[in-house]
Amino acid sequence: MSWRAGSVPAHARVDVAVIGGNGRVVAEYFDAGISRRRGWWQRPRATALLAALPDSGRNFDAVVIGEYERAFSGDQMTRLLPVFERHGVAERLPETEGPVDLGDPAHRALLLMLGSQSQREVLRARHRTLAAMRAQAAGQGRYLGGRPPYGYRLVEAGAHPNRVHAGWGRRLRRLEPDPATSPYVVRMFFERLAGSSVASIARGLNEEGVPCPAEVDAERNAHRGRRWWTLRTVACILANPRYTGRQVWNRYGTDHDHSRPVRRPNPAAEWTISTRVTHPALVTEADFVAAQSIRAPRKAGDGTVRTYALAGLVRCGVCGRRMDSHWINRRPGYRCRHGHTSSRPRTADQPRSLYVREDRLLDWLTAQSARARLKR
Repeated sequence: MSWRAGSVPAHARVDVAVIGGNGRVVAEYFDAGISRRRGWWQRPRATALLAALPDSGRNFDAVVIGEYERAFSGDQMTRLLPVFERHGVAERLPETEGPVDLGDPAHRALLLMLGSQSQREVLRARHRTLAAMRAQAAGQGRYLGGRPPYGYRLVEAGAHPNRVHAGWGRRLRRLEPDPATSPYVVRMFFERLAGSSVASIARGLNEEGVPCPAEVDAERNAHRGRRWWTLRTVACILANPRYTGRQVWNRYGTDHDHSRPVRRPNPAAEWTISTRVTHPALVTEADFVAAQSIRAPRKAGDGTVRTYALAGLVRCGVCGRRMDSHWINRRPGYRCRHGHTSSRPRTADQPRSLYVREDRLLDWLTAQSARARLKR
């Protein structure tokens, strides 16, 4: 009888103790540096182990998990056991002193306890790590990794303050203006403060052939297919407090409630901003605050603010996009340009823009509501 080790780091002595004198370790599958919250199909070595199960020529008939908390989280093992059983491969744990049996109430209770303990350990470690990072960003203004914002580049800032990390050769880094791209950031704020729209700023950059962030740092933006300025790109730069010279952390978070972690923006109230200036600013704090206030609704020529009863609620039946509020012939209406923006010229194959008057849309909704009441 032969045995194969589990998919995450475990002590070899533990494996030998679980095996006893009934077999030997023929191979080891360790996933170093991979979060246990990921499923086994998202871990390279664990995936290789699962792929070997259907192979009739495999030289093992059991898998030894030396340390549950490093291999599983939550109910992962409960969901994987049927896969191993279908291929005639047993799973063994030190806690069960032999093969795991889901039909045994004691084994099921043990797996639930170990899964909860693993999740608890992850949450406690995450809480401690985030608390330390928040303190380092706010009090020390430390750069905590990630892509440098457009207009900046990374330079060394001396040895790491932790002696252990310094002994490993790690060094601190900080931001400094990039001579090639920082002038364009200054220009964006200048044009915005002068009253230019985000679309006109993006259009001007595209017409002049100014490299966008995805083109300047292609290695870190390999997932982005577009290589031109968009409204969202310009808007994100104008809303980034890092250009005031202060370090900012936690602008984005990770949602782990999916099969794959999802990156999402955090509300501004959850951002951590350093108490002191940590790198050269590209815009003053007063100008930055002023640039944010320009987001207020623009007034019409007579000084009134145009309002729309269905703003954000109307979707295009052609492409499914949310329609923009748009003033049409001196009355409120809605427009869809099917993904076209004024930051780039329109191509010949793009469909024509769709316009709908608000009064006609409200009349249609009223009629539909009346029909629905009559059917009741």
